[in-house]
Amino acid sequence: MRSIVTRFLVLSLLMFLASLAIAQTPQVTNPRDQAKEKAIWEELEKAAPKAPLLVESFKAATEALDKNDFPTAIQGFETVLQAVPDFDAAQRRLGLALIESGSVIKGTELLETAYARNASPENSGALARALAFPGDQTASKTNQKRALELVNGAARLHPPDVYYQSLRAQIALTLDDALAFRDAQENLLRFHPDLMQAHLYTAIRAAGDSDWEKAEAEIKQAQALGLPDEVVQSFLDSGVHTRVQVWHFFYWSLYLVGAWLVGLVGLFVLGKLFSNLTLRSIEEADPNGAASDKEVSLRSWYRRLINFAGVYYYISLPIVIFLLLAVVASIIYGFLMLGRIPIKLALILVIGALVTLYHSVRSLFIKIDGADPGRALQPEEAPGLWELTREVAQAVGTRPIDEIRITPGCDMAVYEKGSFRDKLHDRAKRILILGAGALNGMQQNAFRAVLAHEYGHFSHRDTAGGDVALRVEQDMSKFAISMAYAGQAVWYNIAYQFLRIYHFIFRRLSHGATRLQEVLADRVAVRNYGAAAFEEGLRHVIRRDVEFEFVASREIEAAQQAQRSLNNLYHLPDVKGSQDETLIEDSINKVITRDTTEDDTHPSPVDRFRLASRIAFNKILPPNAPVWDLFANREALTTELSALIDQRVREATT
Repeated sequence: MRSIVTRFLVLSLLMFLASLAIAQTPQVTNPRDQAKEKAIWEELEKAAPKAPLLVESFKAATEALDKNDFPTAIQGFETVLQAVPDFDAAQRRLGLALIESGSVIKGTELLETAYARNASPENSGALARALAFPGDQTASKTNQKRALELVNGAARLHPPDVYYQSLRAQIALTLDDALAFRDAQENLLRFHPDLMQAHLYTAIRAAGDSDWEKAEAEIKQAQALGLPDEVVQSFLDSGVHTRVQVWHFFYWSLYLVGAWLVGLVGLFVLGKLFSNLTLRSIEEADPNGAASDKEVSLRSWYRRLINFAGVYYYISLPIVIFLLLAVVASIIYGFLMLGRIPIKLALILVIGALVTLYHSVRSLFIKIDGADPGRALQPEEAPGLWELTREVAQAVGTRPIDEIRITPGCDMAVYEKGSFRDKLHDRAKRILILGAGALNGMQQNAFRAVLAHEYGHFSHRDTAGGDVALRVEQDMSKFAISMAYAGQAVWYNIAYQFLRIYHFIFRRLSHGATRLQEVLADRVAVRNYGAAAFEEGLRHVIRRDVEFEFVASREIEAAQQAQRSLNNLYHLPDVKGSQDETLIEDSINKVITRDTTEDDTHPSPVDRFRLASRIAFNKILPPNAPVWDLFANREALTTELSALIDQRVREATT
């Protein structure tokens, strides 16, 4: 029961409580019970019938006692006892007056005499008060225990009596007798709910039970009923108020973390819902018409959801760090409670938390190299290609690209470069990434269809937004990489597990949106150049991606073994007829026929072909020819790109 209350009792509470028990009767807070007083007077009259003025002397002495005029009280009670030596009421009150005036031993002896003559509740209570709180002296444990027994007996006879229950609670606190204290406190609160002492002892009990909020509320209630401000402040400053604040912080933290977890679950559920809506929209929509209101609305809401999820990531970071530090602090606190701290484990936990905190903040400020891929392809290097890009843009009904960047691989994509305002007003620089490895064997109409798909992204403004999503993806990647290098990408690191979960949720959200964008861009390509050209172009890009990786890897390995430079990777023999043809064909077939999953940024090729076949096409395609015919000097360009790959390989192996 002691805990936080012990220091408080030692300081000021016990002194204040003792002052409440100075008098025998409850006149401290209420006038004396006149019925009891009348009975005492009648008893005195019977004991001294020949001294009618004796009752008046007793009344005057009692009044002096109540006013703390102890000399006058002592003189009056002594006069009464001279006439009636065995009158226990006078002995009791004289004993109390003597104790308060400093004659503790003499006063206690008188109280013992009164109790021996009449073991009444009044005499029991007075003797208990003297034994437990003998003036300025310190009572022995033996006297305190006897005092508790005496006041327990008096309280059992008169449970509602404020004096007995208050005194009982005080002595029980001194002896740390939880059972007696709780019983006294409950009686006070039951019979006197508007009494200051009732709320004071309730506050002490609540503090002993670690119910800090109740303790603070009850002590303030006691203050409102007359408890001195300094006593209240001493109680609160002993640690009660601090613990209340801590628990308030704990509860609000739980609410915050709970709301945050609900938000994560909500994002996951919304991701699933939007993904299903996207699939249904794709299957139900008429691909021969313009994008339906439902599709436009879905794209708009999808973008808002992704932006919200991006912002939610940054909101989540301080919560995750708080959880990380809270868990580490809780573990160390648990060790303290057990009485032993494993230093090595504690250091690992603390250092791990600090390292994670450092990298979480650092990941937000690390800049990623924003260099454009490949190099710019000048108009004079491929005048026919530049003309074809303008032709396709006109057919699609959008602004043509401003720059072509040729790369050594097989990638083909578009993006916009410029400020947010420029992108918002469609003034940003449009760039086409063109992988030279995809061009071998590719026909111009197939290329037109693939390029029309990319222009479809421009038309739908897919490339104008996504800044938040891109930033979040980059920051999550930087955080994860930093943690991996720091050795903190472990299962027991809360921040690392958060990254895994949030990346999963965010990936599902963003990839669902991009799948819808890809289908809508496919429609643009098929409406302008037909399903056959679109399928031919997509199949060719997939095939070349697999083939080029295979032949390039084989040539790089051979060149390293022979310690020679690479041959032109874009003029290597075809794989047809080779022993690896079956392996390559199987790889290509797996890519094309795979099922679409929620982790895909694009629907599977076979699904895209199926959806494309539903679109009517009645136009006449332009004359067909190899894409390489559009370049002024294929040999010079491919030699340059092969040399670039050779240089990178040498740098990577030295």
